[in-house]
Amino acid sequence: MLIVDAHLDLSMNALEWNRDLTQPVAAINAREAGLTDKPDRGKAVVSLPELRKGNIGLVVATQIARFVAPDNPLPGWHSPAQAWAQTQGQLAWYNAMEAAGEMVQVNNRATLEQHLALWADGTPNEGKPIGYILSLEGADSLVTIGHLEQAYKNGLRAVGPAHYGPGRYAQGTDATGFMGPVGHELLKEMERLNIILDATHLCDDSFWEALNHFNGPVWASHNNSRALVNHNRQYSDDQIKALIERGAVIGGALDAWMMVPGWVRGESTPQRMNCNLEVLVDHIDHICQLAGNTLHVGLGTDLDGAFGREQCPYDLETIADLQKLPTLFTKRGYTEQDIENMLHGNWLRFLRNAWH
Repeated sequence: MLIVDAHLDLSMNALEWNRDLTQPVAAINAREAGLTDKPDRGKAVVSLPELRKGNIGLVVATQIARFVAPDNPLPGWHSPAQAWAQTQGQLAWYNAMEAAGEMVQVNNRATLEQHLALWADGTPNEGKPIGYILSLEGADSLVTIGHLEQAYKNGLRAVGPAHYGPGRYAQGTDATGFMGPVGHELLKEMERLNIILDATHLCDDSFWEALNHFNGPVWASHNNSRALVNHNRQYSDDQIKALIERGAVIGGALDAWMMVPGWVRGESTPQRMNCNLEVLVDHIDHICQLAGNTLHVGLGTDLDGAFGREQCPYDLETIADLQKLPTLFTKRGYTEQDIENMLHGNWLRFLRNAWH
């Protein structure tokens, strides 16, 4: 079954982790043997060949570069211009992948339908490009509001205004506070350009403010449920209901600390915490129960989003193992149509409506 993954940090892995994503995962990990500069060295699960193997033909792929003020202890860039330059390097990598035939940008209804037809033509996936929808995770790199239109012309179709901590346009995970006038200006320009608002990572204050000030399409690309893991990174039932009312789709994430309560970074292991793909089904099922249907959930795995096998479900060797999910959903009583909705149909319906 075709799978759409609504959140992968591909360019970040290519440039900051120095991973050649055209290679098999085993080759990427072998080349990292002995490296200790990052905790997930040698534990990658994502590459373009593995996406093809898993029939994951369409992804939402990010640009990401955080600005940090002098008093902000988070890693990031010391000026918005530096952050912008980083995202432009990431864009150059996507362009290089397109030139090599490895990827193809999907940025409107016509390119979406053309790409879906290619992936449904019955021929082997090996020679097919991975379709990607360009998304900006955290808007700090937009030096001015005017930079958004330039980014749109380069293919940007979704923006999450904040990432972790305080941001220039909104407040993110582990922060508090509102977006303010500059954030409202960003939302207004996004609406004019028909850019999707990704509500993921917005702190509670900024979340409600964003929904109140934005009238365009909204999704939450990679968000789990606070009812199951009580942390501000997840969304409460009230927030999930508000997203459902807006017609949003919410992507289930596979970062273990977001899946199971009590995770301690660097100490917990997926096996000891009993973190497997069934836990993702728990989060998705919770949202389906709130919605009363299967029309508002999907996958936004965030795999290799600065973590690897040390912090993802123990029954997932590579991203291709997402194909285990249909069996797990069937065991929970979901129908074939439900499973199609969750693995690709909801994202595709959302995009068709947003790009009508």
